[in-house]
Amino acid sequence: MENSIIQKYNVPGPRYTSYPTVPYWEEDSFTTGQWIQTMQQAFNESNATEGISLYIHLPFCESMCTFCGCNKRITKRHDVEEVYINAVLKEWALYCEMLPETPKIKELHLGGGTPTFFSPDNLEKLIAGILKHSKKAEGYEFSFEGHPNNTTREHLQRLYDLGFRRVSFGVQDYNETVQRAIHRLQSFHNVAKVTFWAKEIGYTSISHDLVFGLPFQTVENITDTIEKTKSLDPDRISFYSYAHVPWIKGNGQRGFDESNLPKDEEKRMLYEEGKKLLAQKGFHEIGMDHFALETDSMHEAFTKGKLHRNFMGYSASKTQLMIGLGVSSISDSWYSFAQNEKNLEDYYHKLEMNELPVFRGHLLTDEDLVIRKHILNLMCSFKTSWQEESQYFTELPEVLLSLHEMENDELLTIGKDTLTVTEKGKAFVRNICMAFDLRLKRKAPQTKLFSMTI
Repeated sequence: MENSIIQKYNVPGPRYTSYPTVPYWEEDSFTTGQWIQTMQQAFNESNATEGISLYIHLPFCESMCTFCGCNKRITKRHDVEEVYINAVLKEWALYCEMLPETPKIKELHLGGGTPTFFSPDNLEKLIAGILKHSKKAEGYEFSFEGHPNNTTREHLQRLYDLGFRRVSFGVQDYNETVQRAIHRLQSFHNVAKVTFWAKEIGYTSISHDLVFGLPFQTVENITDTIEKTKSLDPDRISFYSYAHVPWIKGNGQRGFDESNLPKDEEKRMLYEEGKKLLAQKGFHEIGMDHFALETDSMHEAFTKGKLHRNFMGYSASKTQLMIGLGVSSISDSWYSFAQNEKNLEDYYHKLEMNELPVFRGHLLTDEDLVIRKHILNLMCSFKTSWQEESQYFTELPEVLLSLHEMENDELLTIGKDTLTVTEKGKAFVRNICMAFDLRLKRKAPQTKLFSMTI
């Protein structure tokens, strides 16, 4: 891909796990009471037919990975586990008291941090406590993130017995120089071991997370990592662009020098070579940054137009209501977003006061809902439409006019009432979404908020 195109469109931009993006939430007009009201409305509209999703944030890690921008607490003290699980279960009990009937869980995901920081016994206590007040929906999917260095066979077996069938392992890159730079030393042997254990136990979807654009990373590194990854035969691969956001307080992204990072064309080449190699290995591009074998449920969802995207990333199924439990978790009722306290002590304090630990949120306007749908369409299907009157908005002609240059650069095609991202344009889908982002257009950020789009 020509360097001029990459330089032209390599600008700071959101990843669009939500619209509006968090920096554009209208927090001053939001109350926890309004979140509860919209949460109950979404529950009443969807629990009987599709169930709900749960995301549980488990923040503890034994060491700091310097590429990571997640909310985490670094500690080697495992006596924190039980206190935290009790708090999460209290939060869930508070939610269940607000619901008119037993919730049906369609999706449950354990993220972090490092979920496998917790012992199998404590993870079982957590899931058993969740299921005590709920039931599994038909076709439910339970998944978790496993660190290859500390995921044991007992972790995998115990969670499998509790209904988990999908696991994702963080790999990033197998090169030792890259691993040292990001403070994430883990061997191919460890990844192979946990992957084979998961297959033997019966997990039906195993994912490996890879990252391009890391310090000291080369095309040879990417090729070697993907070759090794394919030899383990995972069902899905996430191939993320490293988001360099060192200005975010406490994210630990100062472990290497800026000059060590691949830039512009060099970074894009890592992606293009990786994408080409993944295609040769039978992986199909699914949405942004994700690849799956034809046999995986995410590929099926993509081909049927049922792929969904939320704060957990891409999902093979959609639920209107997603409740986030744990410190910093974000919930989504479709009508509003709510984020929990980001500081662990503040999270505990609100629960001790028998309050939901929400500290900010956003009520979506009618305009927000229309724009959100267009951005979801682009992110999940690489196309959108305004054939239905409900999907038209006043500024649409202006948005389409702003996209003509991208059309001239062969990144998209604009029809009478449709927009389709081209194969060349898939690498720039974040930029295309930015053209629809009315809040971003009306108020350009004055400080660094987002990572680069490429």
